[in-house]
Amino acid sequence: MSIGVKSTVSALVVIASVSAVQAKSMECPTISETQVEGLFTSFNDAWATKDPAKVTALFTKKPVLLATVSNQPRTTPEAVNDYFVKFLKSSPVGRIDTSTTELDCNTATRLGTWTVTLTDPANGTKTDVKARYSFIYRYEDGAWKIDHLHSSMMPER
Repeated sequence: MSIGVKSTVSALVVIASVSAVQAKSMECPTISETQVEGLFTSFNDAWATKDPAKVTALFTKKPVLLATVSNQPRTTPEAVNDYFVKFLKSSPVGRIDTSTTELDCNTATRLGTWTVTLTDPANGTKTDVKARYSFIYRYEDGAWKIDHLHSSMMPER
């Protein structure tokens, strides 16, 4: 075998190896609409614990939280946790009213409207907040996490 043929064969082996690695890294984790609904249930269940760390653990390492009752975008796990320290004192309970789901490779999006019931810790009065929401989930470290959460009150009451 001449040197030119050996080089060509070696190059083809390297290209085949790289292609196999790329194909493996491009595999998409599977998720269904039912599983996306389950992610919201897990979020709501974490709210019920009133433990900000449990809620924050549901977010990616580089989250974006644009919360209904905060003017400050939260873009770190620490900032997300800080938001939930105060917010969870009102015992929030979310209920999805409308939902549209889109599934992609490594992301799942759920958009729609929801009602969040808040309880005043001082007197127990409950208030329903009608809002729009968007959850963007990203597959990170072997689990589906909230990468982006935006919620805003309905402009018309």
